[in-house]
Amino acid sequence: MSQAKTILEIDDPHFTLKLYEDRLKIDLKGNTKNEIVEALENKPVLRYSIGNILDIFAPLHIHLNEIDSAQMGSSGNVKLVLPWRRDVTLPLEANKAKMLVDTLNPLIAKEKEKEARRAIIERRAEVARARRYIAILAVGVALAGVFGYLVGSAR
Repeated sequence: MSQAKTILEIDDPHFTLKLYEDRLKIDLKGNTKNEIVEALENKPVLRYSIGNILDIFAPLHIHLNEIDSAQMGSSGNVKLVLPWRRDVTLPLEANKAKMLVDTLNPLIAKEKEKEARRAIIERRAEVARARRYIAILAVGVALAGVFGYLVGSAR
C-alpha cells in the first residue's frame, strides 16, 4: 500500500479502524483470524491466496468504492453496506460512530465518482482500440482486393 495519509483512526478494545482517502482498514485484535493473517505476512503468496479467502468472510481492507453506504444504528453500531460481500457491522460508541459515518459517506461518494470516471475513460479507450482494429482490418481487406485484382489482370 502506498504511503497514504490517515484521515481518521479509531482505537477500540477489539479492533483498530483506520480510514484513508481510498480505503478503510480494520485491524482485529486478539482474534484467531488476525493470528493467521500475521503468520501469513512472511509468505506473500499465501497471504494473497489464503488471506483473500479469509477476507470473503470478514473483509479487513475495504476500498471505499466497494461500499454502498455507511449507516449508523440507534445503538451506535455502524453498518457498512457491501454489495458483493456480507455487510460489516462495527460496534462503536455513539460519538465515534457519528464521526465515522459523517467522514466516511462523503469519501465514499468521491471514490464512486472517481471509479465512474475511470470506467468512462476505460470504455473510451476500448472503443478507440476497436476502431483502430477495424480500420487496420479494412485497409488489409482493401489491399487484398487490390492485390487480387492486380494478380488477376496480370494473367
